[in-house]
Amino acid sequence: MPAHAIEIRGLQRSYKHFTLGPLDLTVPAGAIYGFVGPNGAGKTTTIDLIFGMGGKDAGTITVLGCDHLRDEVAMKRQVGYVSPELNFQPWGTVAGAIYFVRGFYPSWDDGYCERLLASLSVKAEEKIGSLSFGARIKLALILALAWRPKLLVLDEPTVGLDAISRRQIFTELLSAVREEERTVFISSHAISDLERFADHVGMIKDGRLVFEGAIDEVAERFRLVDLISDDGIELGDEPGVFVQHREANRWRVLVDRRSPAAGAIRRNGLRTVSETPLSLEDLFIALGRS
Repeated sequence: MPAHAIEIRGLQRSYKHFTLGPLDLTVPAGAIYGFVGPNGAGKTTTIDLIFGMGGKDAGTITVLGCDHLRDEVAMKRQVGYVSPELNFQPWGTVAGAIYFVRGFYPSWDDGYCERLLASLSVKAEEKIGSLSFGARIKLALILALAWRPKLLVLDEPTVGLDAISRRQIFTELLSAVREEERTVFISSHAISDLERFADHVGMIKDGRLVFEGAIDEVAERFRLVDLISDDGIELGDEPGVFVQHREANRWRVLVDRRSPAAGAIRRNGLRTVSETPLSLEDLFIALGRS
C-alpha cells in the first residue's frame, strides 16, 4: 500500500457562489482521518471530486496510488463508500441487498458480513423499507465493509444515529483499521466521536484547508489565549491569530503556535493573562466563528 491513501494537491473547483481550494490534503495509509468543517465548507464537494463526480478546474487527486480519473476502475475496486444518500430499497430486504452487492466483489467475506449484522443489530430478514434511518446507515456500512476494501470513504455516516449506534459504528471502523491496515476517510459533524476514534484530522472552511495533522499534534498546536493591551493598542489581522472576543482592553484569541503569532503579540504590547488547551470540538467551534 502507498504511504498515503489519498493525496490531493492544488485541487480547485469553482461554482457560481462557492470556490473549493486550492486544496492540499494528505490521508496517511492505515489511518482514521476525520474531515471536518461547517456546513457548506466543501466536504461533500471534495468527496464528490475524489470519485469523479463533477470536473475539477485544477489539481490532482491520487487514491491508493491511482489517478482518480485515469485509473478510475482500479481505484473503485479498492474503495468502499457510505453515505446517507445511498438507497437499497429496490432490493426489498437486507438479505436481498446483500445478495445483490456481494456478486460484484470476489473478496466478499460471508463470515465477516454475518458478524457485522450481529454487531450492528441488523437482521437479514428485515424489509429495507421498514428500517429506521439509522439502520439503513448501518446496512450501508455493512455492505461497504464486508468485501474488505483497502479504503473506506464515509460521508456523514453517523447522522441521525443515537450515541450507542455511533459508538458501534466507530468501534467497527477502528477494528477494521487495526486488523487489516485499512484506511478510513470520514466526513462528519460528530466531533467528539472523532476525537476519541480518529488519529488524524483536517478542517476545511470556506473551501480552504485550515489545518490537518495527527490529532495530538493539532491539540498541541492551538491555544486559547486571554490578553490585556495598553490603551490604544490594536491587534491586527496577524496570521495565526483568530480573535474570539474583545471587551475594552481585554482580548480572547485563538493562537496557532506554529505561526509567528506569539512574536506578533509581544511586538504589539499585548500581555498574556492565560493560555488554555482546547478539545477538538472547542477548536472546531473557535475556528468556525473566526
